[in-house]
Amino acid sequence: MKNANSSEKLIFTASEDMHGLRLDKALSLRQEIGTRSRAGHLIDSSLVTVNGKSAKSSLALKAGDRVEVAMPAPTPTELQPYDLKLDVLFEDQDLIVINKPAGLVVHPAAGHAHDTLVNALISHTDDLSMKFGEERPGIVHRLDKETSGVIVIAKNDSTHEALTAQFKERSTHRVYFAVCIGTARNFSGVFKSFLARHPIDRKRYASVPGPDRKPLQDKDHPPEIGKWAVTHYEVLNRKSGLSYLKLKLETGRTHQIRVHLSENGLSIAGDTLYGADKKIRSIEAKAVQEDVKKLPRFLLHAAELGFTHPRTQERMSFQQDWPEDIQALLKKWGLR
Repeated sequence: MKNANSSEKLIFTASEDMHGLRLDKALSLRQEIGTRSRAGHLIDSSLVTVNGKSAKSSLALKAGDRVEVAMPAPTPTELQPYDLKLDVLFEDQDLIVINKPAGLVVHPAAGHAHDTLVNALISHTDDLSMKFGEERPGIVHRLDKETSGVIVIAKNDSTHEALTAQFKERSTHRVYFAVCIGTARNFSGVFKSFLARHPIDRKRYASVPGPDRKPLQDKDHPPEIGKWAVTHYEVLNRKSGLSYLKLKLETGRTHQIRVHLSENGLSIAGDTLYGADKKIRSIEAKAVQEDVKKLPRFLLHAAELGFTHPRTQERMSFQQDWPEDIQALLKKWGLR
């Protein structure tokens, strides 16, 4: 990652090839900017003028237009490298795929300023998508701290933008495994709802009325507009009051799997935020109850990730089994 100490101006005259192009598209063709999202950021920040006047992203350029861009100096990062050996599944000049261990926070947050995946990545490589000095370099999607499994990180801005678009367009393939306390009523199905922050407990998320329904009014806790979330599930095994599930994400909202499962009577084992600790007594085998009480994490694992490589256009697929200690528990409990 490179951090400049001062801003500089980019000045150019629109070429014949740029005639008729939207301003944001034309700017994205400049190597100094590189992506349409960065161009839009510059325009929205009033850092771009055309013929001496501020302009919108949608402005159609004409050949000969004088374009000036005040390139912002990237904010010097305060991120510190973290010496942690990463389980690298794949790496090239554009991206890196990691098998993230449970207990590792993806990016710096309260209580975790230096011991995160981002800090470990900084120690591992100098090439990460940094945009304009953001503090989450390369992070395209995230996994909760206690979730283990496959995650992809971008090494440059064009890869970052392309991968982000794939997640947004739902062209990625994501499969998770979960062990839940409770017995699933059906062997397969789909959970659908709008998700937003819980109106009272802000650490949690919850299903809320959709935008076409008028939610209950509460002046102390005004409702948030929920985001549509879809989780497909398949029961792989059931025993002693536990359900072993395979989950395929159609969308990727914060806490999506945890909310959908808990709201349908299937709290993930070890997930105290979503009430799993209150259901331990429903597990039939006392020995399994004791094992669940001692869990150092909740049992959710990102097992499969598929996407199209932005540069080569190759379809890539990665599979990773549970960590060995969890595999042993699943066998002990008769779930595998």
